Amino acid sequence: MTRENKTDSGARRAAAGAPAPRLREDEVMGCCDYGFYPWDGWKKYALAKGVASDLAALGRAVIREAWQHGWDERHRSLCGWRDDGRRMLRLALRNPALAEKRWGRLLENDGGRYDPKTGTFIFSTPYLCL
Repeated sequence: MTRENKTDSGARRAAAGAPAPRLREDEVMGCCDYGFYPWDGWKKYALAKGVASDLAALGRAVIREAWQHGWDERHRSLCGWRDDGRRMLRLALRNPALAEKRWGRLLENDGGRYDPKTGTFIFSTPYLCL
């Protein structure tokens, strides 16, 4: 067994009792201690369901950035905020390589607001252009 597999199985055992995540905006501000935010819950649940630790961490980062950076509704829906991350979990289990590619791209372009090729920001809402 490789070191990565040992880490993954250890994380899965630790998360075995993880409840299904609830990604709710009203459950973020002022109510969570470090390690207990909704995105942390999603990561623990994903690990318990068999998602590799690196991919679960990437999924956690996407969910977190979507909330913290105020991504638009379309991009937030891709990041679990409308279905408690169920679609993200299905993708991670069915096609981990595609999940990594999609989630990495979302982080790279900050939810469609940044063009990494040109280094320019793309503002889709007028108030962001100030």
